[in-house]
Order: sequence, then structure tokens, then C-alpha cells
Amino acid sequence: MTDTKAQLVIIICNHDYADEVMDVAKASGAKGGTIIHGRGTLSKEAKKFFGITIQPEKALILILTDLNTQENIMKSINEKASINTDAHAVSFALPVSDYIGLNI
Repeated sequence: MTDTKAQLVIIICNHDYADEVMDVAKASGAKGGTIIHGRGTLSKEAKKFFGITIQPEKALILILTDLNTQENIMKSINEKASINTDAHAVSFALPVSDYIGLNI
């Protein structure tokens, strides 16, 4: 096990923009990530289509990285895919106290 200052960057964005957001993260130093598909639960985002309520699809992007890269990734996401763009990306980071199997 490794004791390090690793960070888990979590990015939530519109589903159709997950690859674009991941490209921004890679250009900022991310070596890779995991994309998980989901749907939003905010009721005002729900749309009716022939009487069926449709929730907007979201993507959750998980990136394990070091502290310096984490800052670069989050700044780039905010500049290029923020909540004010069609991607509607928001990001936050959590400290990771330990991990096995990765070289970050």
C-alpha cells in the first residue's frame, strides 16, 4: 500500500460531454479516468415527452491523481467545461489516504 497525497477528482457533467470533459482532464495531466453513467434527480431538469418524465443523463468521471495535477485538472474543467457551458461540469476532490495498484 502507498501512503501519499493522492486526490480523487470527481466531475459531474452532462452525459453527452463526458468524452470532451475527459479530454480536457487528460490535456491537464490526467493519465486516465473512469466514466460512470447516471441520471440527474433535480426535478426542474425533468422534461415531459408524451406524458413520460425524462430525467437528463449525467456522467460521473473519477480520476485518481496527485495534488498538483488535481489543481490543474479542476482549473481546466472550470475554464473549458464549466456549469456555464453545455457540458455543465462541476468538479470537486477528495483526499485519498491509501491505494494499491496504481502509479500516480
